[in-house]
Amino acid sequence: MSSPAAASTRPTHAKVAASLRRRYRSERLFRAAGLAAVAIGIVFVVFVFYTIIAQGYGAFAQTYLRLEVDYTREVLDPNGTHARADLESADYAALVKGALRAQFPEVTERPELRALYALVSSAAEVQLRERVLANPALVGQRESVWLLAKDQVDLLAKGQVDRRAPEADRNVDDRTIAWFDRLAAGHRVAKRFNVGFFTGGDSREPEQAGVWGAVVGSLLTLVVTLALSFPIGVAAAVYLEEFAPRNRLTDLIEVNINNLAAVPSIVFGLLGLAVFIQFFGLPRSAPLVGGLVLTLMTLPTIIITSRAALKAVPPSIREAALGMGASPVQTVLHHVLPLSLPGMLTGAIIGMARALGESAPLLMIGMVAFVADVPRGLTSAATVLPVQVYLWSNSPERAFVERTSGAIIVLLAFLLVMNAAAVVLRSRFERRW
Repeated sequence: MSSPAAASTRPTHAKVAASLRRRYRSERLFRAAGLAAVAIGIVFVVFVFYTIIAQGYGAFAQTYLRLEVDYTREVLDPNGTHARADLESADYAALVKGALRAQFPEVTERPELRALYALVSSAAEVQLRERVLANPALVGQRESVWLLAKDQVDLLAKGQVDRRAPEADRNVDDRTIAWFDRLAAGHRVAKRFNVGFFTGGDSREPEQAGVWGAVVGSLLTLVVTLALSFPIGVAAAVYLEEFAPRNRLTDLIEVNINNLAAVPSIVFGLLGLAVFIQFFGLPRSAPLVGGLVLTLMTLPTIIITSRAALKAVPPSIREAALGMGASPVQTVLHHVLPLSLPGMLTGAIIGMARALGESAPLLMIGMVAFVADVPRGLTSAATVLPVQVYLWSNSPERAFVERTSGAIIVLLAFLLVMNAAAVVLRSRFERRW
C-alpha cells in the first residue's frame, strides 16, 4: 500500500512531465518554423538568380552574318589616291547593301530591300571602315566578312522568336525568317562572345549597347565616394567615441547620425541637386556630383560601423598604452585605430556596396541621361550600372530585356566581389579577444 506522501507527488510529476512535453513540442515547432523560413528564403533567392541568369546570359553572345563584301574602288577611292580623308568619308553602307543584294539577288522591290538591309546592324559600316583604314590594300578586293546582325536577327538566332505564332503577333516577319534560314543553311550565321557588351557604351541599338560606360561611371563615382566618406567617417567616429564629452549635444549628434542612416536615399539626391548643382554650379550627370551625393548617404553607415569597431577594442589596450606614458591621441592612433581598422574597412566596403546599388539619388542629379560615350574624367557626363539597368528596362525593344538582365548580372558580380573583399579583410586582420 503506497504512502500518502507518494500519492501526493504523482500529480506533481504528471504536471512536470506534461509541461516538458509541451516545451519540447514548442521547441520542435520553433526549429521547424526556422528551417522552413530558411528554406523558403533560399528558394526565392535561387528563383531570382535563375530568372536573371536565364534572361541575361544571352547578352554575352551576339549573332554575326558572313557576307561577301566587294570593296568597290568607285565607292571607296574614286580618285585612286588612297587618301585617308576619302577612305574615312566613303559610303560604307553601300558596301553592306551591295553584299546583301548579292546574297539575295531575287530581292528587287524597294520595301523588300529595306527589310533586307535591316538584317545587318549599322555598326557594320564602322566595322568595314576600320578594316579599310587599317589595310587600304583592300580597296578593289573582295572579302568574306562577319558583320554584326541586327537585334531581331539576334533574337531569331537565339530561339527567342516563336515561329509558330501568327506573323502579326511577332516582330519578325516570314520573309526575314526565310532569309535567315537561307543564311543559316549556308553556314553564314554564327554566335560569338559579345565583346562589345563589355567594352562599349550605351546605344539606341540593342545589338550595339554595352555596359563599359556605366562600369567606368560607377568606378569613378565610387572612387569619389570612398575618398571622401571613409576618412571623414572614421575621423567623426574616432572623435565621437574617444574624445567627445558626454553631454546633450553629443547625444543629439549621435541620434541624428542614427536617423540619417534610415533616411530614404532619394532625399540625399534632392539635397545634392539643391546644394552641389544649383548652389555650387557643378556639372550635372557627373561622377563628381554622384560621388558627393553618395558620400552624404554612406557617411552615417560608416560612422556607425566605425564606432562599433572602436568599441570592440578591449579597454585594457587603452589602459596599457596610457600606463606606458602615451598621450590619448597616441593611444588612439598607434593602438586603438590599427586594431579597429579591419572592422572599419568592412563597414566602408558594405557602405560602398550599398552606394553601388543605389539609383534614386543619382536620378535626381541627372545621371539618368542617355550617355553613349565612356566618361573620361570626374566631370564628364556619365551614368552608373543601376541607372543603366533602369534605362534599358524602359526601352521598348525586346532585345533590351536580355541586356537589362545581363547588366544586372554584372552589377551582382560587382556586389559579390565587394562583399567578398569585406569578408576577406575581416578574416585576415580581425583579432579574437
